[in-house]
Amino acid sequence: MSYAGLRARFRGWYGAQRAEHAALAASLSLLLLPLGCHRGRFPDVPAGYREFAYVSNGASNTVSVLDLVYLRQDHTLQVGVEPSGLAVNPKRNEVYVVNAGTASGNGSVSVIDTDSNRVVATIPVHKLPYSIDVDAAGHRAYVANSGSNTVSVIDLDRRREIAVAGAGEQPGLARISPDMHTLVVTNRGSGSVSIFSVAPDAADAALAPPGLPGKSKPIDPTPRLRAAFSGCPGATDAVILPYNPSKAFIACSDGHQVMVVSLAAAPGSAEAKRDPSLLTDRMLALMDVGEEPIQLAIKHDGGEIFCSNFGSGTFSEINTQTNEVGGTYPIGTKPTFGIVDAENGTLWVSNFGSDSINLWSIDDAKKAGSVSTGHAPVALAFSNDEHLLLAADAQSGDVSVIRTADKNGDATLFTILPAGGSPNDIVVKAMQGKP
Repeated sequence: MSYAGLRARFRGWYGAQRAEHAALAASLSLLLLPLGCHRGRFPDVPAGYREFAYVSNGASNTVSVLDLVYLRQDHTLQVGVEPSGLAVNPKRNEVYVVNAGTASGNGSVSVIDTDSNRVVATIPVHKLPYSIDVDAAGHRAYVANSGSNTVSVIDLDRRREIAVAGAGEQPGLARISPDMHTLVVTNRGSGSVSIFSVAPDAADAALAPPGLPGKSKPIDPTPRLRAAFSGCPGATDAVILPYNPSKAFIACSDGHQVMVVSLAAAPGSAEAKRDPSLLTDRMLALMDVGEEPIQLAIKHDGGEIFCSNFGSGTFSEINTQTNEVGGTYPIGTKPTFGIVDAENGTLWVSNFGSDSINLWSIDDAKKAGSVSTGHAPVALAFSNDEHLLLAADAQSGDVSVIRTADKNGDATLFTILPAGGSPNDIVVKAMQGKP
């Protein structure tokens, strides 16, 4: 199956197989679920601590809420049509889910209050949105509308769209930089990348990098196109390095390359004063990786990126300083999603075609284990302290709960929790108890 086939999960591609796999998942869940009651096997949590996973179910128009303290399903929330991408607000107890909508209508963003686990607002956007990204201040979100070739800017305080910017053809992802001044948009249809300047509002000024002027009055929130780069067929995922001057890495899924773009330093910043050439966005490299690169996982220190190559059953290791591929290694059948632990020691990769997650020791450069999952795992997310890894199983309609280290130090499948039809994304939100 091609990456285009994989993307079709947002449009009910698995509907014909759900009944068979749901029955299997239910049986397995009944077998394993009692284990979740033995809380003594897990780290202690303070009184009132709560932690939930949120799973978007594209074929059932719902979000499943899973309680990660007691390992059980907590709520099933009705949202819009074909929910896909999820994002967590880093500053408040909210989660956002993008609803693609019908082919003839517009999409929306559902706002979930994680204190009550209820949908508290629905924000209209445009045609066929699939992803959402929230800025570091928690005030704005950016939604790529693939059916209208635009990006929506959402004011999360007032819960409404406040600006729209034109992008390339079929934008699939809009990623905001850590300093909140650059927006990177991948345009799958035109095989290009759009780079926008973004001006944080007054509420965000305190988080602006040192040396930049503060904002004291409302400013135009519309992203301003700064540069565009072609030559990235099937542009999909993108990551932005967490330091300045920064770079963006973009997976070109219809080819076998990753594009590297040097992002312009902010005017007046120390980097720009030291080297004026840094005021311009520049394409630095097109690096050869495996076939159909579809997802990029970055180490927390930003030193390396790992590219999942869906078509060749491999991942590629990229040095972000030298813009070079250190190696491409076999990892499984149709690898789809990678995630790196907080210690930067282990890469976990979901294998869509072999119902498994494989572990790769980054320091030792070799496989470090494998764990069976439900059918067709896609998105992955760690629990807050990383003692659990969660995998959304697209074809069996459930979530595999992996214990990252059992009493022997091995990764093991602990239980499987029910979700909905065609789960495709998962995020985690932890909340301390209120005094």
